[in-house]
Amino acid sequence: MANQLFVRQQGNLVSEMDGDIVMMNIQQGKYYNLGQVGGVIWDLLQNPSTVEELTDALLNEFEITPEECESQVIAFLEQLMKEQLIQSA
Repeated sequence: MANQLFVRQQGNLVSEMDGDIVMMNIQQGKYYNLGQVGGVIWDLLQNPSTVEELTDALLNEFEITPEECESQVIAFLEQLMKEQLIQSA
């Protein structure tokens, strides 16, 4: 997963609400609250990105250890893949 590129799936409506990113998957009719950090990841996934690229970007914005950040990024990406919100590029 470390060298794999990920990018957003098409067909999602995204909006900001009180600093969090919320999204509706049109095909599934599901709503998601990505939160602040998830919103940053979602923005970065506009272009194909690796776990390392996402982790590096988050480490520049948030105070977190590199290990914890990478672990959280991987877990978030796995959830997005499960919900078919992102795909391998």
